[in-house]
Amino acid sequence: MEKEIYIEFEKVSKSFRDIKAVNELSFTIFKGDIYGFLGPNGSGKSTSIRMLLSLISPDSGTIRLFGKDLSFHRYQTLSRIGALIEKPDFYKYLSARKNLEILARISKVKNISRKVDEVLDLVGLLPRADSKVKTFSQGMKQRLGIAQTLLHDPDLIILDEPANGLDPQGHKEIRMLINTLTTEKKITLLMSSHLLNEIEESCNRMIIINKGSKVVEGEVKSLLNTEEMNVEFSLDDVTKAMSAISQTQWSNYFNYTEGSSLFFKMNQKEIPELATFFIQNGLKIFSIKPLRTLEEYFIKLTTDDRAG
Repeated sequence: MEKEIYIEFEKVSKSFRDIKAVNELSFTIFKGDIYGFLGPNGSGKSTSIRMLLSLISPDSGTIRLFGKDLSFHRYQTLSRIGALIEKPDFYKYLSARKNLEILARISKVKNISRKVDEVLDLVGLLPRADSKVKTFSQGMKQRLGIAQTLLHDPDLIILDEPANGLDPQGHKEIRMLINTLTTEKKITLLMSSHLLNEIEESCNRMIIINKGSKVVEGEVKSLLNTEEMNVEFSLDDVTKAMSAISQTQWSNYFNYTEGSSLFFKMNQKEIPELATFFIQNGLKIFSIKPLRTLEEYFIKLTTDDRAG
C-alpha cells in the first residue's frame, strides 16, 4: 500500500530580482512523517515555507498539498494546515485562554471553550490558562503558539524554528510535545530548524537544502548510517588492543588513541564486528560511542556543495 503524500514540491523555483532563492526544488512529505527541513541561513528554507503557505507565489514548478495543486485549491488545502512561523505573537496583557478564544473565533472553531481547554491541556498549559501571556517564559509562549495551530484540528503542522531561543528544559518540552502530536494525535509535521540535534532526535525524514537546491533527502537514520563516523571504544587495556589490531584489517580503520579509548573511522554496521574482535582477544569493553552526528553530516554536505 502506497503512502499518502501530504506535501509535494516539483521543480519549484523563486527569484527576487537577480537572487535565485529557490532553484527547481523537489521533495515529498508523506502522511505520518516528522520531516526536518534543514539548510544554512539564506538557503531558501523560509522562502519555501512561505510558498507552501501561499504567502508568496513560485515563479515556476508545482506545489501539491494532499494531492491537490495549491494554485487551484488554496482554501481547501490550507484549511487542513496549522503553522507557526518564527516567534508566536500574542496580546501580552490578555490571558492564554482569551488569546486562543479570539483566534478560535477568527478560525470559526465550534465549541470554542471546550476546544481551547483541550489544546491548552495538550501543550501542558491548562493550569496557567488564565495567566497573562506577559508572565510566560519563552518556552511557554512557544507551546501556546503550538496550541494555536491545533485549534482547527489540522492534519499537518508546520513549525519554523520551534526550539529557537529556548533553554534546555524548553527544548525538552517542545520535543516531548512533538512526540505527543505525532504519536497520539497522528499529526504530520514539517519542522524547519538550525538546531540539528533537534532534527536528529525528533524527525524520521529530512531534506538538506543549500543555495535554494536540494542537497540530499531521505530517512535520517539511513542517511547517517551510510556515512563513516568516528567511533570511540573505551577498553581496559589500550596497549593490548593496539597490539591486537596491528596485524589485522582493523588497523586500516584506526584513527587515534586518547586515554583509555581507541577511535576508529568506520561505518555503523562494522561496529559490532570490531566489538566481537576485541572480546575474542580477551579485552573488556567499557563503552562504545558513535560520534557521527547530523551536525557533522550537515556541515560536510553543505561545504562540499559550496566547493562544487
